[in-house]
Amino acid sequence: MKRLSKLTAAAFIVTALFLTTNVKAQTTAVHTVGFSIGPDAGFPTGNLTIGSTFVLGGTPQLRYGISNNFALTLTSGADHFFSKINPATGMKFDSFGVIPIKVGFKEFFLPHIYFALESGISIEETDSGAGNTKFDVSPALGWGNEHWDVGVRYESYYGQADPYGFVALRLVYGFKL
Repeated sequence: MKRLSKLTAAAFIVTALFLTTNVKAQTTAVHTVGFSIGPDAGFPTGNLTIGSTFVLGGTPQLRYGISNNFALTLTSGADHFFSKINPATGMKFDSFGVIPIKVGFKEFFLPHIYFALESGISIEETDSGAGNTKFDVSPALGWGNEHWDVGVRYESYYGQADPYGFVALRLVYGFKL
């Protein structure tokens, strides 16, 4: 599973770099700061599929335009993993959440179509308190305009020999600050 996650991320990066060398889309204004916020929902992958069926969260994001098609991003928020019933005990697994803190970039390689890549740390939260801190990598592909952004992302957490992640749809509203 680790190899598949790394190969997927590498494929996203290579594709984005190949496409962005020839195409100039002007979707991000130079030297502007933007803010976006909205929900994301998806399905867990990896080890977390044992105890969870669905992920729901919210991710506010700051964006700074470096060029007309490239922006730096700072993202945080929270994601909650809804618990399954443990077949061994008949009770639900512990409630579980993650708080990400990530930096990255968003590159518009076609008009309104972007590739994004973020990485950082994520702090696990359980019913019993704070859990482990994980390394977080998140590639995304989406469509965005001046106010709306719809994307699909894969969030991947590594650390403590317990990798997991999720695939999510993100729908946000954004504006310039």
